[in-house]
Amino acid sequence: MKNFLALLLTLFLGYMIIASLSNNEAFPKYGEADVSSRVSQRYIDRNVTENPGEVLYGEATNLESGSANTIAAIVTDYRSFDTLGEVTVLTVSALGVALLLGGAKQSRIELNFKPNFMLRVGSRALFGIILMTGMYISIHGHLTPGGGFPGGSMIASSLLLLYLADDEFRANIKGVKVIQSVAGSAYVIAGLLGLFIGTYFLENLLDTAVLGDLFSAGMIPIIYVLIGFKVGSEISRIIDNFLTEESV
Repeated sequence: MKNFLALLLTLFLGYMIIASLSNNEAFPKYGEADVSSRVSQRYIDRNVTENPGEVLYGEATNLESGSANTIAAIVTDYRSFDTLGEVTVLTVSALGVALLLGGAKQSRIELNFKPNFMLRVGSRALFGIILMTGMYISIHGHLTPGGGFPGGSMIASSLLLLYLADDEFRANIKGVKVIQSVAGSAYVIAGLLGLFIGTYFLENLLDTAVLGDLFSAGMIPIIYVLIGFKVGSEISRIIDNFLTEESV
């Protein structure tokens, strides 16, 4: 019965999405959008720095986004609202898996093999390394290739390692849910602050500082950390749902 209701809810949401996008003036047909009308003249005439053309790593200040990683500037600044939508898609996916596979009382599924002592101990040593690397990638996404999505995926992969290396391991799902909720709410609150304090949703309100410094790029590293925790917790929930079953 639960699976049937989840299927009906999925079909209903899919229909609502398709119906809302069809014949919607806000979403013109492919190739018919007038992009020039959506870009302000201020953006077109913007200066990169106080002295246009001078962008020096470790020296340039007052940059528009302040991110040394151009992709980070696009994903978490100019297109941060789109990134919020991508995080929402992942949230809906995790919710769908939870509706289909989740339950009030769950226990670990039995593996086809029994992990030995060395595998369990070694996995815990690797867990810390993978977890810290994922956090590092999330925090330094504005400086080097990486960011919240790959960092969050790596955080979740460290949890997957424990699930596969120990047939009795079970994560604290309540704690994972709290992290997921807090990170997602903080992302939306950051966007609303930009709307009410600044001029538009998810505006970068903080000082961009010096290009290449850890504490630079304004709100971009903060957003990446939130995305990392959000993605990591959601994928961790999906992993838990796939590797557990309802208790009899």
